[in-house]
Amino acid sequence: MILQGNDPYTQPSFSLRNRMARALWWLVWTLLFRPSPWFAYGWRNLLLRLFGARLGRDVHFASSVRIWAPWQLSVGDRVGFGGGAHLYNMAPLTVAGGAMISQGAHLCGGTHDIDSPNFQLVAKPISIGAHAWICAESFVGPGVSIPEGCVVAARAVVARSIDEPWTVWAGNPAVFKRTRGRSIAG
Repeated sequence: MILQGNDPYTQPSFSLRNRMARALWWLVWTLLFRPSPWFAYGWRNLLLRLFGARLGRDVHFASSVRIWAPWQLSVGDRVGFGGGAHLYNMAPLTVAGGAMISQGAHLCGGTHDIDSPNFQLVAKPISIGAHAWICAESFVGPGVSIPEGCVVAARAVVARSIDEPWTVWAGNPAVFKRTRGRSIAG
């Protein structure tokens, strides 16, 4: 999907097909997704599914959630996405059931190789485990996996995968704060 060896200053980083699909999605997002009323979760899910998103039951996207590529999105049952969340999913983004992505959270699946002569664009998948909570305005970087039950505190920055499920992480960079009870997983 990402073009290799291009000049990022004068040439596109993605194929024409990818750019056209994203342009069409942007138009649908602008005209049909974004202006939909707050309660129209089913409508927004239908639009996402039409663009290839794989969504479970009872998935709630606020109308202001930005999704870069719906066809790269896989979401389990009972997942919520708060207003202003940004899903910059250049690579697959998987969110397991019972997870919550709060308002303003940014899940960023793209970066650049800073040692490459052409500053090569790189995309890496992101995985959010079941019952995890990505709190308000936090940042999850490319290639990061957040395990089951983890909480990424408000405005935390996670640049590396977390290995310990049911833990709480905060700060920039995010550091371990404590373990979390598992009673909600039932």
